[in-house]
Amino acid sequence: MEVRTYLKVSIAVALATIALKTGAWWVSGSVSLLSDALESLVNLAGAMFALAMVTIAARPPDDDHPYGHHKAEYFSSGFEGVLIFAAALAIVVAAVHRLLNPQPLEAVGLGLLLSVVSSAMNGGLAWTMLRKARAVRSMALEADARHLFTDVWTSAGVVIGLLAVMATGWQWLDPVIAIAVALNILREGASLVWRSAGGLMDQALEPDAQAEIDKVLQGFAHHTIRFDHLVTRRAGQRRFVDMHMHMPAAWTLGRAAAVRASVEQALMAAVPGLRATIQSLPLDVEAHVGDELDLL
Repeated sequence: MEVRTYLKVSIAVALATIALKTGAWWVSGSVSLLSDALESLVNLAGAMFALAMVTIAARPPDDDHPYGHHKAEYFSSGFEGVLIFAAALAIVVAAVHRLLNPQPLEAVGLGLLLSVVSSAMNGGLAWTMLRKARAVRSMALEADARHLFTDVWTSAGVVIGLLAVMATGWQWLDPVIAIAVALNILREGASLVWRSAGGLMDQALEPDAQAEIDKVLQGFAHHTIRFDHLVTRRAGQRRFVDMHMHMPAAWTLGRAAAVRASVEQALMAAVPGLRATIQSLPLDVEAHVGDELDLL
């Protein structure tokens, strides 16, 4: 399936889990189950925004965006991180209120059953989405999958906590668990925002991709060809590498162009989604890169 199809399924599952978890809170009165339902609302908003950003990212380059729209996916993960912060704050407010005004829980067994069913749905979808995200390098899809995993772990903590309440009769455990849930999803939200910011700031390629590029260049480099000023960056599903390739000045333009084309093709075959830009220079010419004029 396409990334957008996965996100549409995520929206449908989010609606179903909201209904199940809201029902779990309604029948039990548990504030920790309410916190679980609030996080599912964040899942829904995040999946909808991710779908919009992935749709934009798929647009071809135009006059205003000659390099494409791939970075739109990073806005999705950043937005989802902000939503997580908002949900965590709402959870803490509700938990503190319940901690100061404790109330007995009702029909906890049915509430737990509904929570477990919704968590199973989220877990299965998240595992499938994360595999697809890694295959196509979609930041938006990965962010949505990781948030769903956070939801699963949150629900697991809520279930364990409520079982402890049933076993001990300590009503204060319910809001305390809700606060712990809020702190956990805050951590995930901070991670998503940080990774989104890194992508928007033209972060270098992953170490394994860098290693593949170095391996290809080593296969072409010898006493008549050398490479320098190599830089990489990533933008959504796209990867870019820029470099200088030095060749003998006596070579014809046709021969130099043929060698450069061979290097570009080898790089793009080794690293999926890579776009290589190679500037050809004579062996005895050095380009001035990174000097004071470039920084102005």
